Amino acid sequence: MSSDTPTNESDTFDIGDTTVHRLGFGAMRLCADEIIGPPEDEERAREVVQRAVDCGVDFIDTADSYGPGVSERLIGESIGDPDNVLVATKAGLLRNRDGEWLAHGDPDYIRNQVLASLDRLRTDTIDLYQFHRPDDDTPYEESIQTFAELQDDGLVDQVGVSNVSVEQLETAREHVDVATVQNRYNLDDRSNADVLEVCAEADIGFIPWAPIDGDDLEAHGDLLDDIGDDHDAGRRQVALAWLLERSDVILPIPGTSDPDHLESNVAASQVSLSDDEVQRLTDAAE
Repeated sequence: MSSDTPTNESDTFDIGDTTVHRLGFGAMRLCADEIIGPPEDEERAREVVQRAVDCGVDFIDTADSYGPGVSERLIGESIGDPDNVLVATKAGLLRNRDGEWLAHGDPDYIRNQVLASLDRLRTDTIDLYQFHRPDDDTPYEESIQTFAELQDDGLVDQVGVSNVSVEQLETAREHVDVATVQNRYNLDDRSNADVLEVCAEADIGFIPWAPIDGDDLEAHGDLLDDIGDDHDAGRRQVALAWLLERSDVILPIPGTSDPDHLESNVAASQVSLSDDEVQRLTDAAE
């Protein structure tokens, strides 16, 4: 690692008994287009994963549906099961060649998928296992109870949920100790602010997916550029820095398949926004 490689300077958060830096890495983009199939250059994809770890990223998020199976496999091949990295994955979505994301929370399917994920990630226990999305065809409580049972069986350390309402989160908490919630949230899209509020009150990690969505950033481009000029930072870096300041429970997981973009994202942890800048960004979409 060269001397000018950025290091992850974000604050930390405890997921169960494991402490991680709050700026993580989302591994969805390691796959081919439409997140179906392997990338053209698998060695480059593995390099991105290793580069993330070299930069001090110790929280990596993936899912069995990314590829499907491709992202998990590449992570397992790249870093195996290191003690200093928490790898989170998910189950609950089916994929097809048309690129659809089909909710599937059947308990037997989840029990099958955890075994496949364990194999691809080359581990005996999944650090954080998340229910990817509620399934209208399966009672939510049955799906969540399955995750609780996997935890009791020692196949899963911590349990998380994703794409949930406040009501669904509270239902899940009746059956299992929910460590994290992964919902869409970024500078422009605050539609899950109520879920974030519950997470902050309960000290549950909130993992915003699409944390630096290009279309959402474009809506506030002038403001991001103005603030970025004072920090020699790009729009995405400012948006990530704002997320890190927004709440102590937020764990952004920006994803990329490019090593340079990865380093740019990690460098966002070194952008120190003033209180006034944080407030201007907070007010932007409210």
